[in-house]
Amino acid sequence: MYLYNLPNWPIFEWNSAKLLPLLSYVSDRQGKLIGKMGALGFELRNEANLEILTTEIIKLTEIEAEFLDRDQVRSSIVRQLG
Repeated sequence: MYLYNLPNWPIFEWNSAKLLPLLSYVSDRQGKLIGKMGALGFELRNEANLEILTTEIIKLTEIEAEFLDRDQVRSSIVRQLG
């Protein structure tokens, strides 16, 4: 379920006491991932970033029921980033 499917959308409220521990955990894991990616080397790191961007774009467009070709998205990203 997406936020816009909730009955109180677009009124958004959260509980900081519940949210902060989760955000701290995610931030910690993100830092560890960034540290590991730094050890991969330039070429492998760029390939990982390209894969992440491609997946994110495809998943975001699927929310709107638009399904893109993975190879075309990847090619477009490479073109845009040079």
